[in-house]
Amino acid sequence: MSYRFDELGLRPELLRAVAELGYEEPTPIQIRAIPALLDGRDILGQAQTGTGKTAAFALPMLQALDYGFHGVQGLVLVPTRELANQVAEAIFSYGKHLGVKVLPVYGGQAYARQLNRLERGVHVVVGTPGRMIDLIEKRALKLGTVRYLVLDEADEMLDMGFADDVERILRETPDERQTALFSATLPTTIRGLADRYMRDAEQMSIDHKTMTVPETEQRYYLLNEGSKLAALGRLLEVEEMTSTLVFTRTKIGAATLAEQLLARGYTAEALHGDLTQDMRETVLRRFRSGQLQLLIATDVVARGVDIQDVSHVINYDIPYDVEDYVHRIGRTGRAGRSGIAITLITPRDQRRLKYIESFIRQPIPRATMPGKEAVHERRNARFMEQLEVVLHQDDLGRERALVQEMAEAGVDLHEVAAAAIRLARAAEAQRPVEDIREYQERDERPRKTREWTPNRRPASPDGGRPRREGGREPGMVRLLLDVGKAQGVRPGDVVGAIAGEAGIPGRSIGAIDIRTNQTFVDVKEDHAEKVLHKVKHWTLRGQKVKLERARE
Repeated sequence: MSYRFDELGLRPELLRAVAELGYEEPTPIQIRAIPALLDGRDILGQAQTGTGKTAAFALPMLQALDYGFHGVQGLVLVPTRELANQVAEAIFSYGKHLGVKVLPVYGGQAYARQLNRLERGVHVVVGTPGRMIDLIEKRALKLGTVRYLVLDEADEMLDMGFADDVERILRETPDERQTALFSATLPTTIRGLADRYMRDAEQMSIDHKTMTVPETEQRYYLLNEGSKLAALGRLLEVEEMTSTLVFTRTKIGAATLAEQLLARGYTAEALHGDLTQDMRETVLRRFRSGQLQLLIATDVVARGVDIQDVSHVINYDIPYDVEDYVHRIGRTGRAGRSGIAITLITPRDQRRLKYIESFIRQPIPRATMPGKEAVHERRNARFMEQLEVVLHQDDLGRERALVQEMAEAGVDLHEVAAAAIRLARAAEAQRPVEDIREYQERDERPRKTREWTPNRRPASPDGGRPRREGGREPGMVRLLLDVGKAQGVRPGDVVGAIAGEAGIPGRSIGAIDIRTNQTFVDVKEDHAEKVLHKVKHWTLRGQKVKLERARE
């Protein structure tokens, strides 16, 4: 049986926003969760990451808010800054006709803007547990008026070591609040959390149907941070791309990437929800007519916009919603034509890739980035093809006369030809063949994930994680933070900062030893330099934190 959004009891402003976003039918989790939440019940939802959960909890929350009151009424806890931005943007899109004010908060952002926005008043705060605790302790984030609380991707939050922070935030909110908890898995830690902080939660488990992915070649590239733009440029050089859709997660990301590609000489434009309808139609018309090679888009295009003859779909940012992946790659490989779907991921995206593979029920193979020589060979071949066409043209009389004139003047014609080729290929200088760092694991054999939260392992006498007898664990590098117990450091702060900022898996972080004014943490040797490079500007409760190698 199929459902429509207007059968779920949502107010007209929300239905209008959903329609404008191109959503046609609610997903199974939305069909189950929205009526229950509108009825005021707590829910404990088990569903694969990105099966439409954001709309499932956001639409009922937006319906419940009092827009005449500007205190924080909705609170959404998420594990990462990327998800905080994604969810905040989605909530704003759903509630734009109601005038909702949404603020994402996470570590690494300056406090001033967040403090100013909170002082002026917001309806919904979306953020990571660590930064929320900081704002609570600054007395900037007051949770006494929270009516609606969401824990999104709860298992990932606990896996990153945020258990204590999550429970503290829950204790700060009123007992009579409504709570929705979503998790891909429901281990005993999640069930225990639900038992302690939820009221007769209705449990719902969504087993998705097999998603039929079009007969499209799919592959992914695993890259180190900072190499995605260079990798995209190399693929554009080597692949035969006639019309290509490139997807980013955010509107800012789409606009920025379009500008970067334009600077490299590509015909590219961005398409996102901030454009007027006339502007969107103009961009789409240029893309459909072949005037644009590249359309840089957010997921507003994947749903509700019809584009034919797309040769490639490139996921520059892996989507959070696994169904968005299916919608994205469904833009290519249509009407019996072949199509190619490419996804660029970094180490922190690997878990989401596994969710996608589970959802579509097929593996996505990893590919190796073509080398620099392949780019030069393709450029030479493309030039020779163009030259062959010109050589067969009949109207080269003026050019031949110029060549004859130079020959009679004693100019070496081989040098003339070489100089002419350089002039003809001058535009290639806009597209440097940059170095690309593909991510390499020293041991890529499957390993059992080590899950840890501060409540699941015995603490060492000084409050840190237990240390292996004899000091550092094998294959680990010891790092030193210049903060400790006196500054309120918790194990979750350390794990969240390193895993979140550096984009490394939690299992790569070993023993944590928190002392009075310093903290020791072990990190896998192959990740140590990346952590030292990435975790440069971490702040804890407004205080800058220095990270360096510990002296042996």
